[in-house]
Amino acid sequence: MRFFITDDDCAIRSILSQIIENEDLGEVVEEAEDGSLLEGHILNLKQIDILFIDLLMPIRDGIETLRHIKDTFQGKIIMISQVESKELIGEAYSLGIDYYITKPINRIEILTVIRKVMERIYLERSITNIQTSLNSVLHFEQPKVAKSNIFNEKRIIEVGEFLLSELGIVGENGSKDLIEILQYLFMYERTHTFEQQFPTLKDIFVEITKKKLGPSAVQADINREIKAVEQRIRRAINHSLNHFSSLGLTDFSNPKFENYASKFFDFTVVRQKMKELQNDSTIVLSPTRVNTKKFIQVLFFEAKRLNPEEIIRYK
Repeated sequence: MRFFITDDDCAIRSILSQIIENEDLGEVVEEAEDGSLLEGHILNLKQIDILFIDLLMPIRDGIETLRHIKDTFQGKIIMISQVESKELIGEAYSLGIDYYITKPINRIEILTVIRKVMERIYLERSITNIQTSLNSVLHFEQPKVAKSNIFNEKRIIEVGEFLLSELGIVGENGSKDLIEILQYLFMYERTHTFEQQFPTLKDIFVEITKKKLGPSAVQADINREIKAVEQRIRRAINHSLNHFSSLGLTDFSNPKFENYASKFFDFTVVRQKMKELQNDSTIVLSPTRVNTKKFIQVLFFEAKRLNPEEIIRYK
C-alpha cells in the first residue's frame, strides 16, 4: 500500500510513518504539512492508496481539502483530529472519508483502522478483477477504442503539475511557463516529429510568448517577454537543481534523487552543486551551468511517459 500523510504536526507525521513502516503495512510515499499542498490528480499520479489528513491545519483545513479533492482523488481517506464535534465529523464522512480517528493517536486503533481500510481496498480490487474476467469470458466487453497518442489540455496540465511537484518547483514563477511549453510541444507534435529535430529554445519561447500576448502585440513587447520567460525558467531550473542536490546530500539513495537528478541534469553539475551547498571553502568552483534545453526535452518526454491513461494503479 502507498500512503500520504498530511498534518501540520511533524511529530504526528513521524509517529504514523513509524507505525506504517514498522508493521510492514506499506510505503509512506510523501508527507505534507497543510491541505493546501494537496491536489487530487497529483495524489492519483503518485498512486496513493490511503491518505491520512488532519482536520485542523493553518492554511487549508481538512474539510476544505476534502471538498477540493473529493471529485478527483481515487484512494481512501482517514481523518485524524483532536476535534470531537459531531457536526464536523458528520460533514467529514459526507465528504468521503472512510474513518475518523481522534487524537491523541493510539497505536492499536491506527493499526486496526489501516488494516480495515486495506481489506476494503483488496476486496474492491478483487471484485473489479472478477468483473473484468467475467466480461472477458462472456464476451461482454465493449468495443475497444484506439488510444490516442495526443493528450488533451487538461491531462497535459495535470501531468505537468505532477512532474513539477516531483522536481520541487511547482510553486516557482517559471512553473507556469514550463506548463505552457509542455502544451505547445504536445500541440507541435501533432504535425511534426521530434525524432529528427526538437524545436529550438528560441522558437519555443517565441511561440508561447505570442500565444500569451496575442496577435496585436508589438515586437518590443514580445522581445521583452521572451527575455522574462527565459529568466523565470532558468531560475526555476536552478531551484530544482538545488532541490535535488540537497536531497542527495541528505540521502544519496533517496528515490526522487535517484529517479530524476540524473535524468534532468548532468551528474557532474549535480555533484558540483552539492559541493557548493556543503560550502567547502577549500574547493574553488566555477559557476554552475545547467542545460535548459535538455531540461525541457526531458520534461516533455517524461510527461509523455506519464500519460494518466497508461498508468496502472498500484496492485
